[in-house]
Amino acid sequence: MCVITACRWILCYQSQGRPLDRVFIWRVLFIMAAFSISNINAQIRYSVPEEMKKGSLIGNIAHDLGLDVQRLRSGRARIVSGDSTEYVALKTDKGILVVKERIDREQLCAETTPCSFTFEIILDNPMELHHVTVEILDVNDHSPRFAKDEVNLEISESATPGARFLLGSADDPDVGVNALQNYIMSTNDNFILKQHSRPDGVKYAEMVLQKPLDREQHPQLSLILTAVDGGSPQRSGNMKIEVNVLDANDNAPVFNQSVYKATIAENAPKGTYITTVNASDADSGMYSVISYSFANLKGNINEVFEIDEKTGVITLTGVLDFEKSKKYEIGIEAKDQGGLGNSAKVIVDLIDVNDNAPSISVMSFSSSVSEDAHAGTTIAIFSVKDLDAGENGHVDCTVDRNTPFKLQSSLRNYYTLVTDAALDRERVAEYNITITATDSGSPALSSQKTLNLKVSDVNDNPPRFQKSVYTAYVTENNQPGLSIFTLSAQDDDWNQNARISYLLDETTVGGSPVSSYISVNADSGVVHALRGFDYEQMKSVRVCVKAQDGGSPPLSTNVTLDIVIQDENDNAPQVLYPVQTGASVVAEIVPRAADVGYLVTKVVAVDVDSGQNAWLSYKLQKATDRALFEVGLQNGEIRTVRQVTDKDAVKQKLTVVVEDNGQPSRSAVVSINVAVADSFPEVLSEFTDFTHEKQFDENLTFYLVLALAAVSFLFITCVVVILSVKIYRWRQCRLYQSNLPVIPYYPPHYADTGVTGTLPHGYNYEVCMTTDSRKSDCKFSTLGGQNVLVVDPSFTETMQRAMKEKNFLEDPESPEVQKPPNADWRFPPNQRPGPSGQHRFHTLQQRWTPYEKSRAGVRPDEAGATAGVIAGTGPWPNPPTEAEQLQALMAAANEASEATATLGPRYNPQYGPDYRQNVYIPGSTATLTANPQQQVPQQALPPPQALPPVEAPKAQTPASKKKPTKKDKK
Repeated sequence: MCVITACRWILCYQSQGRPLDRVFIWRVLFIMAAFSISNINAQIRYSVPEEMKKGSLIGNIAHDLGLDVQRLRSGRARIVSGDSTEYVALKTDKGILVVKERIDREQLCAETTPCSFTFEIILDNPMELHHVTVEILDVNDHSPRFAKDEVNLEISESATPGARFLLGSADDPDVGVNALQNYIMSTNDNFILKQHSRPDGVKYAEMVLQKPLDREQHPQLSLILTAVDGGSPQRSGNMKIEVNVLDANDNAPVFNQSVYKATIAENAPKGTYITTVNASDADSGMYSVISYSFANLKGNINEVFEIDEKTGVITLTGVLDFEKSKKYEIGIEAKDQGGLGNSAKVIVDLIDVNDNAPSISVMSFSSSVSEDAHAGTTIAIFSVKDLDAGENGHVDCTVDRNTPFKLQSSLRNYYTLVTDAALDRERVAEYNITITATDSGSPALSSQKTLNLKVSDVNDNPPRFQKSVYTAYVTENNQPGLSIFTLSAQDDDWNQNARISYLLDETTVGGSPVSSYISVNADSGVVHALRGFDYEQMKSVRVCVKAQDGGSPPLSTNVTLDIVIQDENDNAPQVLYPVQTGASVVAEIVPRAADVGYLVTKVVAVDVDSGQNAWLSYKLQKATDRALFEVGLQNGEIRTVRQVTDKDAVKQKLTVVVEDNGQPSRSAVVSINVAVADSFPEVLSEFTDFTHEKQFDENLTFYLVLALAAVSFLFITCVVVILSVKIYRWRQCRLYQSNLPVIPYYPPHYADTGVTGTLPHGYNYEVCMTTDSRKSDCKFSTLGGQNVLVVDPSFTETMQRAMKEKNFLEDPESPEVQKPPNADWRFPPNQRPGPSGQHRFHTLQQRWTPYEKSRAGVRPDEAGATAGVIAGTGPWPNPPTEAEQLQALMAAANEASEATATLGPRYNPQYGPDYRQNVYIPGSTATLTANPQQQVPQQALPPPQALPPVEAPKAQTPASKKKPTKKDKK
């Protein structure tokens, strides 16, 4: 590939008519050598002409470096240039270099050849550094230009042939073949043109007199001098020469030396003396006066230096910069007043001064590094540059010694900043790394670059508690949701790695999971009690809480929390002896001969509380004779205080109060019957009616008033409930007819009144049902009233009925399945039979039927003769009106007692249902069912038999009416 590229360049040069000189061959060999290098520090060289358009292709860098385009993208390939202007851009999607800015070779390199600039291409992951040099080929884009557009020469007519007249030189910024090549003068009879080259390669022209001038014939001549370069196309520049013929001036000025040399420091101030040029003229008079001037104004010489036209003193008028130009070559021209002149050259060498501090250019920098990065991890790549020369341009770089970083250098003026030790974000979260570049000048100059490096966190620290075991105290009978304790852990990590979650370790306490007693807020660590504690059942709870951070992988620490339950005086004393029974009378017998201090009995009581809440004291509250008995305050022993006499009553009743020492205190009362007698028959006779004595309470009146108020309130409540149910069912019936969904009524609360254990609190729960529940109806029927909703207070009976309904739905063959509607709906209202006798229906059966589904059972038009209905059937009837329903109900109720007489011999039981079991409401699928305990499966009716004659009911007279006896009422 390198050979092919070189051949292409050789052919390109030959096609342009350019000679293959040695310089060009060496360039080709250098580029081939550069292409042959293929390592991490490759060097590539391209040659492009100047003045190329933006976006023009320079070269396929990916192909030349042997890299894939994907590698350029993944490595974030970029160009790093130390110059302020970037002329080249890298397109990573194609792997090519294109022109970014207009390149002017004359502006970039002036007369320096070859002209080139260098930049670096950096790739990451892994890091690669490639040097690229772009040589700028000159294009003939400038025409030769004279310093003056017109020159006036005054030549004496006495000038002899061969006299020379300097015309100066034209300036062409191009180089090589595009530079100035030749001068051409317009045709005339007196002058010929000759061109010469100075040691620095500058070509200048002079006009030689070939034929003497004759002022009388031609007092003035006009000539054109043309400067031509060798570019293609060729460019040229013209200068007009006006020759005025004068009298004789036959001596030209002569310099005392042809080359002048001078040295000056680059930081010399303006006005500094450089040197003095001197020329002499052998003529006299006006022809001996010499004027000095710069022969060539190439570059900016007239801006940097100044020459005195009369004295020839050269001084500094501009600013020198050794880094831009190391020396200046100035052409000096001396002319007399007759137009004769001569030239010399002044060479000014600049002395370098350490006036440029090193510059640091960061080419790649990772602003963040993980704290677990290994030693030697690359942080940044940078280069240093000093425009000074020699020792002034030699630069050394250092980094702070108190930081875990060091510098490595593999190429001259290129450094890599790497880690030198392990990093710890918890100790130092970020570093301000100061890089110092110092040159070797005198005095030395330095510059600094500060890089802010942040250490990214790694989850290397688990959460930390101050203690391994915490103790919290909570009083029993606490409210659920009470905050018991707050756990707090610290994590030295940062952000997500320091976000701590608190998790409860699943253990068991008393056979139940600890999560049923305790909950821990995952974010705040607050420990809550989920239920009320009972000290008598549980003295303490030990839980294990895990603090886990949000890192990946997460780290955790366990801590133990001991929850100590403190006792509360929530239990009253319990009397163990004497046993209190209401069925029999137990009396303690005290003989009449008992002495003082006789032990009658001992009250034994316990308190399930602990501590001072369980300290019991005994007091005698009431006694038939307080002077006879006393109770031990601590032991509960009942003893006689004095000698028993015959006057003491046989029946003695003592009331002892057992009180604990809690705050507030709780107590229990025990009644003790004491018989003062010597024999058992005497005791028996005295205590025969003891159990039937009425116990009158001092607050009896208060209790009676309270009971009366409670009964009145219950009565009013029942009336309101009954009215509400009536209205509700009426509205529900209206909703049935309009096919609107009905939301059944449910009790608002369910109260668990069965308090067990020693907890005195009850807990209420809400009964919640879905919105689809409104599609079902709940019907209850009870004795004596069909519109009363019966709810068992404990809700136990109701749940049993629900289970019975579930069994009913699962077993359609059950004898409790609703029977199909009879065909008696076809009878006229006055012929529909009612129930036999005065029979009231009682049922607690629940039926739930969605509106879009029909009840269990067959339709009349689908039933056969074996079903116990009339064989002839018709279409299923439409829903009856309210008047028809009311008429059917009143007919069934009013004719209940007259069913037999009304039907007579015309009624056959086989054609109608047994109304003692079921009552069918015509036009409805609802069924009133008798008591399930009395209900038996319906069987086929026996064959029709002759009915016994039934007497017509007799009319009752006021005399025939009898008051019901007490027995009848029962």
